[in-house]
Amino acid sequence: MATDQQSASVNRTMGLFGALGIGVGAMVGGGILALAGVAFAVSGPSAIVAFILNGIIAIITALSFAEMASANPQSGGTYTYAKKALSLQVAFGVGWIVWFASLVAAVLYALGFGSFAVFALQQIPISGFQDIVGLKLFSVLLALAAIAYFTFKLTRSSGDGGAFINIGKLVVFAILIAGGLAVFVQTPFSHIKQSLDPFFSGGFSGVVAAMGYTFIAMQGFDLIASAAGEIKNPEKTIPKAMIGTLVIGLSIYLPLLFVMSTVGVLPGESIVELSRDNPETVLAIAAQNYLGAFGFWLVLIAGIFSMLSALQANLFAASRISLRMANDRTLSHHMANIDERFGTPVTSVWVTSGIVGLLVLILPDVAAAGAASSLIFLITFALGHVIMMLMRSRSYKETETFKAPYFPALPIVGMTACVALAIFQAIVEPAAGVISLFWLIIGGVLFVSFFVKKAEAIEASEQALDPDLVRLRGLSPLVLLPISNPANAESMVFVANALAPPVVGRVLLLSIVIPSIEKDDIDRRLSSSGDVTQYALKASFEAGLRPDTLTTIAEHPWEEIERVAKVHNCRSLLLGLSDLNDDETSQNLEKLVKHVKSDVVVFRQPYSGWKITEAKKVLIPVAGFSSHDTLRARIAASLWRSSQPEMKFIQILPSDTAEEIIKKNHQRLTRFASRIIPGKVEVEVIPNNDVINELVSQSNQHDLVIMGLGKPTAKEKAFGKIAMELAENSDSALIFISKK
Repeated sequence: MATDQQSASVNRTMGLFGALGIGVGAMVGGGILALAGVAFAVSGPSAIVAFILNGIIAIITALSFAEMASANPQSGGTYTYAKKALSLQVAFGVGWIVWFASLVAAVLYALGFGSFAVFALQQIPISGFQDIVGLKLFSVLLALAAIAYFTFKLTRSSGDGGAFINIGKLVVFAILIAGGLAVFVQTPFSHIKQSLDPFFSGGFSGVVAAMGYTFIAMQGFDLIASAAGEIKNPEKTIPKAMIGTLVIGLSIYLPLLFVMSTVGVLPGESIVELSRDNPETVLAIAAQNYLGAFGFWLVLIAGIFSMLSALQANLFAASRISLRMANDRTLSHHMANIDERFGTPVTSVWVTSGIVGLLVLILPDVAAAGAASSLIFLITFALGHVIMMLMRSRSYKETETFKAPYFPALPIVGMTACVALAIFQAIVEPAAGVISLFWLIIGGVLFVSFFVKKAEAIEASEQALDPDLVRLRGLSPLVLLPISNPANAESMVFVANALAPPVVGRVLLLSIVIPSIEKDDIDRRLSSSGDVTQYALKASFEAGLRPDTLTTIAEHPWEEIERVAKVHNCRSLLLGLSDLNDDETSQNLEKLVKHVKSDVVVFRQPYSGWKITEAKKVLIPVAGFSSHDTLRARIAASLWRSSQPEMKFIQILPSDTAEEIIKKNHQRLTRFASRIIPGKVEVEVIPNNDVINELVSQSNQHDLVIMGLGKPTAKEKAFGKIAMELAENSDSALIFISKK
């Protein structure tokens, strides 16, 4: 299947510990060390409550993500699920936001690494050295150096979450917590009480503000979903890894915050004052207060390790999201390049890292990056809950994969909490909202300008190869199929099946009876209409369709077809015509194409009773990559799924076309064909000034031709000279497509 090509291009090599490594690498350490000072500054010791509440929201969200990821184990995370449940345009918006979320998170951890590294270097007692490393430019250079290192690493190996870094920082945190608890049990109760008073120094709004600033610290479990295509036994591994990531993270966060806010402050001091004076390094100073220089350096070491592992995890996840989008052509196809030697998405890694490096130069500080990251992740998590509920409600198959409990109450609670916190965050930090809006505008312009047409064609092919995608989106496309010849019903129903996928698609079989004043004549016509309808119904049932039938009486069949198409708001209109060159038929067809709002597909069979599934060789002429690509892709992919015939894509260019242009168009046509048809196809670019004769010659070597038409205008017909000449001179079956 086309939807699985990306998964197949990157092997499933990651087990439970590798998946945990991605989650723990992104979650544990980086967020809390970079943003704990901000949280304590606005809420005091009640920052502990903020982290507990964030943890609850994150666990609820992880349950929704685990359900989607285990049922759809493909890389891309929220974008992949959005593409299954929502429209292509909305899915792109979701993917663009999710990609940006990981990009901004990577910026946060790159800047955090720079800050911790500079602070550590400033402790070296060398004259003048402290002034040099204290320059803001120096920390930025360190951040860029870390990005460059992991870029090189990720182009040569699949992300494993940085196992050694993860183990190292977990050991450091365990020592910090154990040492703090040892001091805590020896500390007078009066000092503990004083350090926690007032507990809610910022009030309720302070707790909510701390939640907004630090929610990014819960990020990590979602990155496991972004790499789902590389995880072994994903149905069981992904839920365990997601919940395990949060359990490990909260097991470190909560006791660490408690220790820091109690024994981490000296008598007479408060964690609020300490955090306001040292927002980025407050935990290092707090550790020094109860473990001396040893604790101070432990935090610095943990901070450096944590920032680096989180940076690696987010660069890895962001590159996989962009890879998935590139495979779907919602981003440039160049980003889907896989290195032949290492099997890594090298272009996606480089582009992702380049954007992160640019953002490092733009965003002013760690707090701004954290605020923007938290806001964007809250939005993506809210969308995740919505998508999960849509996918669950539209699913008709019972699966054995993980299911989130207490549906739909739990995801509704999670979605509401994420939205409320995002709104509060946007009000408190308007710059975060501005950054997000600016990114969406850039994405919208790029998508409409460069990607939407190719993406629509690929999406149509995916729906034809996997009709379940249409069901998951809650669509019910209606195809109008006028019927008159029972011998042709089977092939007509097959094409209708391509336009309206089984189970979810709807087909309206229309039989038109022309009135007569003669009783015997009307009885004969009604009987014939019943026979045709019955035969078409039988063919429909065998194809998996459950069509509606409509019999009408009308003097003028062409006008009646137009009326029914408009009244029933049909998405597609399928006509079976034996003679396209008849003047009356041609005129009525042109009038119909111009007047209806439906896509029009015209099917000419070579002889009565011909079956489309018997076609062994199919020709698909491609003049350009225009609007009819979606229907052409859907029909071609459905035919390949059914009988896997030989398929040939051709493009005819002028004889004097430069060799370089021919080669370039051949590459484009090859990419297009491979995205429409997952099997082997033939591709040829033919230099020939006589387009019509070349096309007729090619068609006579094939059983079926699938050809798109231009849009009709006041001066130009939908069925132009090329189409009519082909219909007159070719003996092959023909499918002409006119898309509104």
